[in-house]
Amino acid sequence: MPSDASSKRAKALRQQIAHHNERYYADDAPEISDADYDALVRELARLEAEYPELIDDASPTHVVGAGALSTAFTPVTHRQPMASLDNAMDDAELAAWGERVLKGLGSERPRFVCELKIDGLAISLRYENGRFVQAATRGDGRVGEDVTANVATIASLPRSVVVEGIAPKVIEVRGEVYLPTAAFQRLQAAKEAENRERVAAGRKPEPVPVNPRNAGAGSLRQKDPTVTAGRGLDLWCYQLGEIEGGPQLLNHAASLKYLHDLGFPVNPKIKVVEDLAGVIEFCKHWQEHRHTLPYEIDGAVVKVDSLAQREVLGKTSRAPRWAIAFKFPPEERTTILRDIKVSVGRTGRTTPFAELEPVFVGGSTVSMATLHNQDQVAVKDVRPGDTVVVRKAGDVIPEVVGPVLSLRPAKSKPWQFPKICPCPLRTELVRPEGEADTRCVEPACPYQRDQRIIYFASRGAMDIEGLGENTVFQLSDAGLVADAGDIYSLTREQLLTLEKWGATKADNLLSAIEGSKQRALPRLLTALGCKGLGPSASEALSRAFGTLDSIMLASEADLARTDGVGPVIAASIVRWFANAGNREMVEKLRAARVEFGKVEVSRLPQNLSGKAIVVTGTLDGYSRESAEAAIKDRGGKSPGSVSPKTFALVVGTEPGASKLTKAQELGVPILDLAGFEHVLATGDLPA
Repeated sequence: MPSDASSKRAKALRQQIAHHNERYYADDAPEISDADYDALVRELARLEAEYPELIDDASPTHVVGAGALSTAFTPVTHRQPMASLDNAMDDAELAAWGERVLKGLGSERPRFVCELKIDGLAISLRYENGRFVQAATRGDGRVGEDVTANVATIASLPRSVVVEGIAPKVIEVRGEVYLPTAAFQRLQAAKEAENRERVAAGRKPEPVPVNPRNAGAGSLRQKDPTVTAGRGLDLWCYQLGEIEGGPQLLNHAASLKYLHDLGFPVNPKIKVVEDLAGVIEFCKHWQEHRHTLPYEIDGAVVKVDSLAQREVLGKTSRAPRWAIAFKFPPEERTTILRDIKVSVGRTGRTTPFAELEPVFVGGSTVSMATLHNQDQVAVKDVRPGDTVVVRKAGDVIPEVVGPVLSLRPAKSKPWQFPKICPCPLRTELVRPEGEADTRCVEPACPYQRDQRIIYFASRGAMDIEGLGENTVFQLSDAGLVADAGDIYSLTREQLLTLEKWGATKADNLLSAIEGSKQRALPRLLTALGCKGLGPSASEALSRAFGTLDSIMLASEADLARTDGVGPVIAASIVRWFANAGNREMVEKLRAARVEFGKVEVSRLPQNLSGKAIVVTGTLDGYSRESAEAAIKDRGGKSPGSVSPKTFALVVGTEPGASKLTKAQELGVPILDLAGFEHVLATGDLPA
């Protein structure tokens, strides 16, 4: 028999899950992430499996989850119930499901259809005599909401369905309504702009959409269809429901082809595989490439192909046994925002960041996340003590997306940006008119000093292995470095006085420092940290002037005439070299025999001359730096952002979603590894 504690916990879990179902399905305003919700359901399922006496027919583990339906829409009873799917959270659970399928079919061997799990809102579409007549949400699986007028605004929805002049008498199609990434970003940007106006006028900001799923669901369930029409919703269809007067279909793959032939949008990434190894390969591929798509996915759906085999396998009270959803590791979680603090960068820019209750998201434990700038904190209205949504996608810096307002503490107050630099000098922070950033303008600020040294030694600059953030802080605290020039006067004896430093560690660092003296001029220029002077402009200046001394002596006008530099960067360079402290540092570098005039000239054909190629993500056989170098060695440019002038976007694994979305919006050609190597070899796009 279950203990009192187990019984109470099961009851509490059911209450929590019912509450979150209401917030998710009825209100489109969840208080926790999908991963946190799944954890509650799985905990309840484990308790019920251990103590069958706790099982309740109304348990969330036995029903398709939905809260009370909205009174704004007419109820619709589904002629065929819309089931939910069981989840597999890893390869082992996916394999266990596959074994259950094999056992259930005996000697028969199934084929599987693998689909992307679109992060949207399930929908049922009904057609009679070829004409669209009704759309309904899934609801609780038996009864949904009539959203016909809103779904009718989706451009990809076929208004009539006919194949070779014949329309089925009745056809019901299941699919997923979703908000494309680009449309979500437009909606989010519009709300943030509106909030900036509200904050400037002294009014309270409104919630900013935190993810495409919730924004899409809210867009679909608008009372006014014209609002829905302006949101840019789209649709993928993935299942045939009720049908009268149609062909006899024997498998799922054939039904998908039939839907496509009728004009329904069917996702092109669907794949039929012969065994579970193929299933696992499909899931692994899309887990790695999920951000190459112009819409959000949170997993893969795997189905037995044969409709006859599905009948044999049957279903449970809430889900078919012939299908499963493989969930990717969560990229969004909810946690507590403990405090908001500011960091000071090498240029004095102050950046607010969140100290979080540690949470596992995006493959790692996150305890800090960026808040970008003062305006973003105000627009999102995040406050210490809030429950917040944290997002981390691949290698992207963790970000606080927004607060869960329904869980905000009663006495919460808006966070105020500090007026004083957190460094020991305690100087006043300044926000120049017209700028989004607040800065510490005291050149002696120790936080700026340390960040300048860290930047100088970073991989994209002088690339001094072993001279990372913690080492710089240690050297700075010990009084051994005051600027980047002091790096080159460090001795073995000095390093050995530091805590936890031995001979090997000291020798390795000194060797890396010595090796950095021969870096090419573009790296040295970048490392100096002039505001606005990045790798591309440094490369152009190096080729144009040849030595650091020539650049120091050049006029602002001469610098500005260099391709890719312009008057703003030119003025920044002149100001930087006019500063006595900076000139002193340069002379330290000269005294240490750091190379001032090493310009590497490519002997490769300049077949990319005048072409801008942007690289995002990781390419097999290339680092980010080597891919960009391959472009520049052939006369091309590799800027950090996509524009109408971009020749092509090269996409590897874990690409930046904003670059991909921008390229799709502008019609910029998108290349994979093979396409990239074709462009390098020929200077032309693949046929």
